[in-house]
Amino acid sequence: MTGIAKRCGFVALVGAPNAGKSTLLNALIGQKISIVTHKAQTTRTRVRGIAVEGETQIVFIDTPGIFAPQRRLERAMVRAAWSGARDADVVVLLHDTGRKQPIDGDTRRILDGLRERGRRAILALNKIDGIARERLLGQAAAFEAEGLFSAIFMISALTGDGVADLRAHLAGLLPEGSWHFPEDQLSDLPLRLLAAEVTREKLFLRLHDELPYALTVETENWRDFEDGSLRLEQTIYLRRASHKGIVLGKAGGRIKRIRGEAQAELEDMLERKVHLFLFAKVRENWPDDPDRYRDWDLEFSV
Repeated sequence: MTGIAKRCGFVALVGAPNAGKSTLLNALIGQKISIVTHKAQTTRTRVRGIAVEGETQIVFIDTPGIFAPQRRLERAMVRAAWSGARDADVVVLLHDTGRKQPIDGDTRRILDGLRERGRRAILALNKIDGIARERLLGQAAAFEAEGLFSAIFMISALTGDGVADLRAHLAGLLPEGSWHFPEDQLSDLPLRLLAAEVTREKLFLRLHDELPYALTVETENWRDFEDGSLRLEQTIYLRRASHKGIVLGKAGGRIKRIRGEAQAELEDMLERKVHLFLFAKVRENWPDDPDRYRDWDLEFSV
């Protein structure tokens, strides 16, 4: 008996699109569980990652970026982000210090939302390796003047600079209580959904403009073999017939590269041989399909 009480709680990561929340989540957990691209609004659902700091289990919630939504899916994503912030024991606002203004429209929207909900937060100023010290200190002062933050950390989610200090601080804020998950569990995301997210990430990285936002990926078949290998069949659903040729590429070259990249990452993640098969189909109304929203833990009627 150590005499040290166990702690467990939830920490929501909120921020504007492309602030680096998924990169930070992966750094806090120590393993990739949330997809990362250079494109904004990549995270569609609330991804929960689990870390252990001493006797504390921290359940991190990577929320979709908060912005001014226009379409149903966007409204559902923003609502999910605020729901995650509402339910969490601690909120971390991650801010990209490379944004043109310290507090721009999206950031002001988040600050006002925190104030309206009576939530204080921890501020994490991200990407500090790419900003002059004087400008960084100016941004910290601007946020501190808002009166919403109990602590400010300067980090680089990409390099890991400052991440351990942030995680240790968060662990000390969580309430005493039993752990919610086994010690070795890193996420509660279903493996079928996690596998689909890996492929969606590769599509985001290979495609350009608006096409990635007009597609989704579903794991349709998961078959385990006696030799330990796995057969995965995934469907890429597109909104336009014209998008199919873009995804496939010349003589199927693009989808072959995407399949290879996704398969390699899945094998590394699952530590087993994976046989991945990808199919592209047109389903114009997939953003208005209630089943998709249930899979992503999003509200459909928004």
